[in-house]
Amino acid sequence: MSVSPVKRQKMESVLDQLKHHTTVVADTGDFHAIDEYKPLDATTNPSLILAAAQMPAYQELVDDAVAYGKKLGGSEEEQIKNACDKLFVLFGAEILKRIPGRVSTEVDARLSFDKEGMIQRARRLIDLYKEAGIGKDRILIKLSSTWEGIQAGKVLEAEYGIHCNMTLLFSFAQAVACAEAGVTLISPFVGRILDWYVANGDKKTYEPSEDPGVKSVTKIYNYYKKFGYKTIVMGASFRNTGEIKALAGCDYLTISPKLLAELSKEYVKLTPTLSVKEAQACELEKIHLDEKAFRWHHNEDQMAVEKLSDGIRKFAADAIKLERMLK
Repeated sequence: MSVSPVKRQKMESVLDQLKHHTTVVADTGDFHAIDEYKPLDATTNPSLILAAAQMPAYQELVDDAVAYGKKLGGSEEEQIKNACDKLFVLFGAEILKRIPGRVSTEVDARLSFDKEGMIQRARRLIDLYKEAGIGKDRILIKLSSTWEGIQAGKVLEAEYGIHCNMTLLFSFAQAVACAEAGVTLISPFVGRILDWYVANGDKKTYEPSEDPGVKSVTKIYNYYKKFGYKTIVMGASFRNTGEIKALAGCDYLTISPKLLAELSKEYVKLTPTLSVKEAQACELEKIHLDEKAFRWHHNEDQMAVEKLSDGIRKFAADAIKLERMLK
């Protein structure tokens, strides 16, 4: 149903309506998109930084990162690692000039099964931000939602006051373990869950309310709100605006520039679907997961097992591409 031009002038776009119910985050390393859509927060990952770093507009940041790596010296491998960390922080620092909230910066996915390695790398990134004059309250460190990643997040939050964003989250077991670890925020992936069901099932299209990714995030949101967990739920990795609208009311949603553009041009009434009140009335039961229980419950979800390992491999591959570029 199209809206008349007169009515449209009075009506807010779907994006503007969404901002009343949900914190909108830009899923991009491109500063121009951030300037255009004015999100509260922004998220980056190796794939987004790799894409942005190949744009001529950001060549200066790449040059600065390379110079920094050379200045610190050491083996070629150490220089590249330091240049990579610096590049992530340079992008983050530029993004923070454009947003009032926080930026998410990802720890190397190749450390996904190394708890101590993730803790060290996260602290290093926070130190680099500190050198740039940016406090840790404006940073979310992104960690893979493996058992080791979740435990690294627990230590970083409790012992160092470093806020964590648990990414590559596909299973309910991962969400429960993150809540129990007391991390700041989780990023359950919506679109990648849908991708798996489309690739592995007979059904090729889903209504937004029946979308497996939407249903997954709805269940996690309801569980967190019913049992009073403070961890923020941030739906991520969307394939279409229908998924986003079906999760209106979620704490945060991180959205690509392409979908932000579509939402900003759409004029229909948006009704929030998620609410604390409804969550508290749902019939979910509280569960506790130690490492053995976590590994079993996560392993029972074939989609989650495959998408977690696939996501780690893809982020690792893009990290290697980024290193080659810097080399």
